[in-house]
Amino acid sequence: MDKTDLKILNALQADARISLKALADQCFISSPAISARITRLKKSGIIRDYQANLNFEKLNYHIKAYIQLQLEPTQKERFYPFVAGIPNILECDCVTGEYSQILKVIFESTQALDEFVNQLQTFGKTSTQIVFSTSVPNRGLTLPDDHDMSKINH
Repeated sequence: MDKTDLKILNALQADARISLKALADQCFISSPAISARITRLKKSGIIRDYQANLNFEKLNYHIKAYIQLQLEPTQKERFYPFVAGIPNILECDCVTGEYSQILKVIFESTQALDEFVNQLQTFGKTSTQIVFSTSVPNRGLTLPDDHDMSKINH
């Protein structure tokens, strides 16, 4: 991993559809060299996947919320497949603290959110926060050029 790899990662996070030629121009190397580097970054697991960043409100998903859940460790075997099958869950993380799971979800309405929370409560106590506005939207991590590359796992 070198500064060129970091430039490639930053550019792909800003626009995953950037052309190899545009990347090559930014990095001052050939398009085949860019392609080889991207392939290596994928194989090493640094680049997991590519996806479109959708405007959920334009798709009539107006309610974004965070739901915290107290989940007993014995329920994880049943809970993880359950949440994996719910498309409204954008992210689910196991966390420290009173609540062991935090879910980022989107729904068309508060009624749909309420119905989902009722389903979740079969696993344990919940706490729900509905998002009013977003000051920093979902984004990648901008990697500085002077990043200590010796600490990055290959």
